[in-house]
Amino acid sequence: MALLDIRERTGYLFIAVIVGHIVLISAQVNTERGVPMLEVVTFGTFAEVQRGATRMIGGVRTSWDDYLALQSVRSDNEQLRNEVAQLQVALQQQRALAQQSQTLVDLLNLREATQLDTVAAGVIAGSASPDFRTLTIDKGSSDALRPDMAVIAPAGVVGRIITPSARAAKVQLLIDRNAAAGAIVERSRAQGVVEGTGGSLLLNYVSGTADVQKGDVVSTSGIDGIYPKGFVIGQIESVERAAGAFGAIVIRPAVDFSSIEAVLVVTTPPLSGVEGPAATGGGVTGKPALQANE
Repeated sequence: MALLDIRERTGYLFIAVIVGHIVLISAQVNTERGVPMLEVVTFGTFAEVQRGATRMIGGVRTSWDDYLALQSVRSDNEQLRNEVAQLQVALQQQRALAQQSQTLVDLLNLREATQLDTVAAGVIAGSASPDFRTLTIDKGSSDALRPDMAVIAPAGVVGRIITPSARAAKVQLLIDRNAAAGAIVERSRAQGVVEGTGGSLLLNYVSGTADVQKGDVVSTSGIDGIYPKGFVIGQIESVERAAGAFGAIVIRPAVDFSSIEAVLVVTTPPLSGVEGPAATGGGVTGKPALQANE
């Protein structure tokens, strides 16, 4: 064992002597340019070490810069998303304001077109019942509103007031099952009574000899004592006739009752000779004060 150790030490010593000898020779031997070989080898070795270290540091620095840039991009994207969301909300608000402004302009035009006294009111609630169709407006008895006053919109007849309070009033829509209004077919002057079904309108009590066709415009006749004459109710959608008599005459309402935002309440008592706007203008609807569900 001791002999093996001596041989290993001798081998190491021999290698060390050889390396030292090579180093001494390199230190004494010069290149063609007069630079010691040892210096050239040492410089080349350290240059490669420096090159590798520089590449590693550069790679780390590039990765770090990319990471910081990515974080900045993420922050910018988040800010842009927030700004887009805010702009979308602002756009919706502007659209709502524009629609509201257009509604008010239409009401003003309707008020100027009719010679009747009216009170403008906003809709603040609607009925959830499919059988009794009503809505609530923000004007009431303190604004001189009374039961059976007609309520109109720029598109046509809405209904009539049935229950006013001091600062609000309930309006029975024309499509309510208990609502009705005297009506006339503008083209042929055929008369009848428009009645609500809860979702649409029917024209009843029309003479079997009357000229009634699909597409005819129906307006108020004024004979019910509630709605002034000449306000649009709707357009005939279908006509059923059998054995010389009319069956169901379905009317498509001129007013979209699901999107009413503002209305006019007619405060002028209806007179048989008082005409509303032109047939294609705004209209009022209501049911004679017969069987209103109040």
